[in-house]
Amino acid sequence: MSTRIDLTAPDGTTAVLSTHGAEPVSWRVGGTEYLWSGDPAHWNRHAPWLFPVVGASAGGQVTVGAARYPMAQHGFARDLPFTVVDRGADAVTLRLTDGPETRVHYPFAFRLDIAARVKPSGLDLTVTVVNTGDVPLPYALGFHPAFPWPFAGGERARDGGYAVAFERHERPFAPQVGPGGLLLRDEQPIPLSGDTLPLDPAIFTEAFVFRNAQSRWMRFTGPGQGAVKAIRMEMEDFPHLAVWTKPTAPFLSLECWTGYADWADFSGPLQERDAQRVLPPGDEARHGVRLTLET
Repeated sequence: MSTRIDLTAPDGTTAVLSTHGAEPVSWRVGGTEYLWSGDPAHWNRHAPWLFPVVGASAGGQVTVGAARYPMAQHGFARDLPFTVVDRGADAVTLRLTDGPETRVHYPFAFRLDIAARVKPSGLDLTVTVVNTGDVPLPYALGFHPAFPWPFAGGERARDGGYAVAFERHERPFAPQVGPGGLLLRDEQPIPLSGDTLPLDPAIFTEAFVFRNAQSRWMRFTGPGQGAVKAIRMEMEDFPHLAVWTKPTAPFLSLECWTGYADWADFSGPLQERDAQRVLPPGDEARHGVRLTLET
């Protein structure tokens, strides 16, 4: 059974995290919700964490040594209970460790800590991955939040004045996504205009994946006349980015990853998967995300 943890900042900004997947399920500024509702008619999640892989694995499995293990898209952390290890009025730290439920998919010892702190008009998230075992730990981590589009809810317009602005100019091509969510070597064009992606629901047949991105922040910007200018997402040690929605769904997802889906032609071991991190025994790695509402 999941538990909801309510956090409140001095200015009244609030956030709610669920112990199920350590997922943020609400982020309210000035009483208005800025995380996607999780409406199952479109997408039943809010802002899941992806671990120990990001994206699909070839054949729905990963190879470790001579054995193959079943691995769902985006891994298992988003569907497992975390425990509360520290909690205050404005902050909480949640933890997942290896056990029987994880070892049938991933035969490694690890600790995954997700710390959240709500701040005025913002939400800071810090992730610590620890290798508690005696062999190298191959992992990938991702954050997959979605935000209402438009900000105030309702129907999306083809020319509604919304866009994604990047810190720097990004390469205007992305891998095509093939059957089962695997990446193809062929590329699709991304309709970037300089450092800006003008938003139109019709452009999204699949996610736009920015591998090895130059930007360390993205801004989901609204019409100039709106009270809310943008939702800003700043990333620390997440080199790959993605922008995704469904053609009829009133949300936009800004994603940040340390790795990405398998290439369709990949058949090697997990530690050789493209962009997979390998953490030595006893070491730890830290990654961060900061959400800020700009008005």
